[in-house]
Amino acid sequence: MAKTTRKKLRAAWLQVHKWIGLSLAILIIPISLTGAALVWHDWLDANLEPQRHQALGPPALAPSAYAAAARAVLTPDERITTLRFDGDKAVQATAAKPARGEGRPERTHVWLDPRNARVIEKAPASGGAVQILHVLHGSLMVPGSGRTIVGWVGIAMLVSSISGMWLWWPLNGSFRNGFRLKRRNTLNANLHYHCGFWIIVPLAMLSFTGAWISFPNVFGMFEARPAPSQADRAAGLRPRPLTNTRTSIDTAVSTAGAFATGPLTAIAWPTDSKPEWKISYERMGGPADVTVADETGAAEPPKPPQPETLARTMRRWHDGTGMGPVWQTVIFLGGIIPALLSVTGIIIWWRARSPRQKAKDQLRLARLNGARG
Repeated sequence: MAKTTRKKLRAAWLQVHKWIGLSLAILIIPISLTGAALVWHDWLDANLEPQRHQALGPPALAPSAYAAAARAVLTPDERITTLRFDGDKAVQATAAKPARGEGRPERTHVWLDPRNARVIEKAPASGGAVQILHVLHGSLMVPGSGRTIVGWVGIAMLVSSISGMWLWWPLNGSFRNGFRLKRRNTLNANLHYHCGFWIIVPLAMLSFTGAWISFPNVFGMFEARPAPSQADRAAGLRPRPLTNTRTSIDTAVSTAGAFATGPLTAIAWPTDSKPEWKISYERMGGPADVTVADETGAAEPPKPPQPETLARTMRRWHDGTGMGPVWQTVIFLGGIIPALLSVTGIIIWWRARSPRQKAKDQLRLARLNGARG
């Protein structure tokens, strides 16, 4: 490629890279920093809300006792949707209120002592520092369109990563010149070049997977099973748990026990659209879900573990779930460094802008004086 052409392409990529960084910095920084924090989601939650995670002892009561204790602190319009068990930690009951209009149901969590069903805490599902981080990262706390905005920011960051690689590549000299510690005459510029290079592949991956998560219907064409539409997902949240069931929770769990593959992990209530209990057990390769028909009490054994969907794989790559400490550290840096790149990029632009603006002002003044003369 001719040197002149390379310079023109470099100038074009510089404009793309610069204006993505400048125009979206106010969005990139909170998305990046919250994403970095959420890599350590479990650790954060355990330290910010220790009462929910302390070891208390194995569950000692029938499931109905935990359900009754949770109902005692819920309002009449809140219905329990699930009970979750986590070894010797608190049993978590989740309840939901009917959705208002087209919105989502309001959910509440109740944590119970597994030894005696004593209520440890009751809190809205949307509350707590970690949940706020999730909402900020996933939708910037913008109802409705927030997830779409985050998706487009991810696409912009992917383009910025590609353009950043082009701009990092030395225009003159060998590839090794790009690794010189002092490529530029300021600390900000050197930080921008070197941090940008080492994080470019993880950042491109995080940007791409973030866009995949934000636009599941667009990327669903690559799945063997089509992704549910936004309307289908919304409809799936609206069914109401049954208040009067023909099969009791204890009977359902006892019947499902014949197919248990490990410790009990969750119980989901039958709903008005799907009148069956779902009893989940621990199993290698994913939970084993036993369904018990509420009408007849008949149990259906769990299906074999299903292959992981592309959507799930993309989510694990994005948040580091089950990926090990090395991958999680890379993702953490992939969240911290873009914020640093945004700040250093703004400083570089501002410092470069001042001499240019001064030169423009001097030229304008000279022209004005010439016109007067």
